[in-house]
Amino acid sequence: MSPVRSVLIAGASAGGLATAEALRRKGYTGTLTLLGAEREPPYDRPPLSKQVLSGAWEPHRARLRSPEALAALDAEFLLGDPAVGFHAHRREVTTAAGRTLTADAIVIATGVTARTLPAQRGVRGSHVVRNLDDTLALRSDLLSARRVAVIGDGVLGAEAAATARQMGLEVTLIGPQPAPMTEQLGPLVAGHLTGLHLRNGVVWHGGVLLDRLHTHGDRVTGLRLSDGTELEADVVVTAVGCVPATGWLENSGLNLDDGVVCDAYCRAAPGIWAVGDVARWQHEGLGRLVRLENRTNASEQALAVASDILGDGRPYLPVPYFWTDQFDARLQIYGIASPDARAEIVEGDPSDGRFVVRFEGPLGPESVIGWKMPKQARLQRASLVDRYTRPQQPVAS
Repeated sequence: MSPVRSVLIAGASAGGLATAEALRRKGYTGTLTLLGAEREPPYDRPPLSKQVLSGAWEPHRARLRSPEALAALDAEFLLGDPAVGFHAHRREVTTAAGRTLTADAIVIATGVTARTLPAQRGVRGSHVVRNLDDTLALRSDLLSARRVAVIGDGVLGAEAAATARQMGLEVTLIGPQPAPMTEQLGPLVAGHLTGLHLRNGVVWHGGVLLDRLHTHGDRVTGLRLSDGTELEADVVVTAVGCVPATGWLENSGLNLDDGVVCDAYCRAAPGIWAVGDVARWQHEGLGRLVRLENRTNASEQALAVASDILGDGRPYLPVPYFWTDQFDARLQIYGIASPDARAEIVEGDPSDGRFVVRFEGPLGPESVIGWKMPKQARLQRASLVDRYTRPQQPVAS
C-alpha cells in the first residue's frame, strides 16, 4: 500500500472519532478530516436513553472529548454537513452543503438511523431516541406527561421504559417477543428482565404489535394493539430498530446489504473502510458476515481499521460485547448465542439477584451474560475466546 497522506472519515460519532484518535496514536501525521451530519461535537449515545433522558446529566456530559482534546487531534471537523453522495473509484464524497472531498483513505462511519412507523409521522408526542435532539425533545414531553407507551422490546425500548418509570411516569412496554430482549438474552434471562420491570411498576404487553395511534388534532392520545388492547398515552416512544445509514452510498460502487459489506479487515474497497454500526464485515471466527450496533464494537473496530490504514492490519476478530443498565441491574453480554443454545447458570443465583449464565452450542460456549456480577462475567468470557478468534470456514449469510 502506498503511504497514506490524507484520511477522510465520514461520520463524527464514536466510531469516527475513535478511528481518528487511533490513527494519531499510531503515528499518523497526515491530513485528517471528520465529516459529521450533526452540529454537536462528538458525543456518546448510550447515556441518551438513561442519564440524559432522566435529567441526571446535562447534555454536555455526554460529549466524548473536551474541546482541548479535540483540538489536540489536529483534525478538521466539518460538522452539520452530512455526506449525500460517494464515488468509490475516485474516493470522492459530496456533502449537503456542496463540498467535494477526496482523500487517500476513506472511512465510512455514518452509523444508523432510527426506524420509524408510518403511523407516527407528523404526530406530536411520538418520539424515537437516536440522537441528542431526539432525547431532548422526548425529555421535554415526558416532563409534562403522565402515561407513556414504549413500542419496541429490544435494549433501547427496555432502557427507555426503565428510565421513564424511574421518572415517576406510568409506563407500558410493548413488543412482539415473549419477553423484553429475548433475542439478545434468551428466554431464561429475558424472563428475569420481565420480572425486574414488573416489580418496578412497568406494564408489559408481549407478543403484540402496534395497530394504530389515536390522536386529537395532531397530538397522540393513545394506541390500539394488534390484539385489540386499547391504551391511553400522552407520549409514545418507538424503538423498533435501526437502519444502516447507507442511502448516500447508493450507486457508489460499494456492496450494500444491511450495511457496508466488508472483508475481514473491514475493507469495503481499495482505500475504503467501514467502522461501527454501519459496517457489516466478515468475522472469520464465526465464518459469516456480522454487523453490531453497540458502543464497544465501534471503538474496537476503529482500532483495527486504523491499523489497516497504516499497513499493519489483521482480521478483526472481536468477542462481541455490550451492556445495559435498567433500574438497579447492569447486564453484561459477551458473544452471540444461537437460538438453540443451552443456557446454564454457572455463577450466583437468580433468587439473590446476582448470577452469570453461559450458553452452550454444538461447538462449545457461545455467549456469557452477567447480571450484576461484572467480575465473574469477565472471567467466564475467557471460555469464548477460542470460539471467536479461531478462523472458521465461511457459511452462508
